[in-house]
Amino acid sequence: MVSKNTVCLWYDGTALDAATFYAETFPDSAVGAVHRAPGDYPDGKQGDVLMVEFTIMGIPCLGLNGGPAFPHTEAFSFQVATDDQAETDRLWNAIVDNGGQASACGWCKDKWGLSWQITPRALIDAVTDPDGAAAKRAFDAMMGMTRIDIAAIEAARRG
Repeated sequence: MVSKNTVCLWYDGTALDAATFYAETFPDSAVGAVHRAPGDYPDGKQGDVLMVEFTIMGIPCLGLNGGPAFPHTEAFSFQVATDDQAETDRLWNAIVDNGGQASACGWCKDKWGLSWQITPRALIDAVTDPDGAAAKRAFDAMMGMTRIDIAAIEAARRG
């Protein structure tokens, strides 16, 4: 890997499947080298896929097939800034409709347990509005959503 700092994501034998999905779903994403185990290890055999180098939206990642000991948690997530409702819906639906699950406030989880925040730029603008009342209205609207509805956020912001 070229990068000095890489995000290492732990999978239970599914790193290549996950990396392939990310590369097909997100722009500026790709699967790189696939490394096979040179010998048997606690959760695999010699020749199994051990590590997968990939990028997600330009961020270098390494998928490690380490077994079931350490599942993903919401303590780590990728936050994806979207430009419009179509992009928000496309990414949200790709994750949720591919075995994932919806959560609150623009969060969802992919089928491998990795958390994603699909966050329209309009939402960030609204909840950081210098007008505190407008920001609170937008924030309150967001709190009742799963996938973010930009029109509803903008309407709440306007009052």
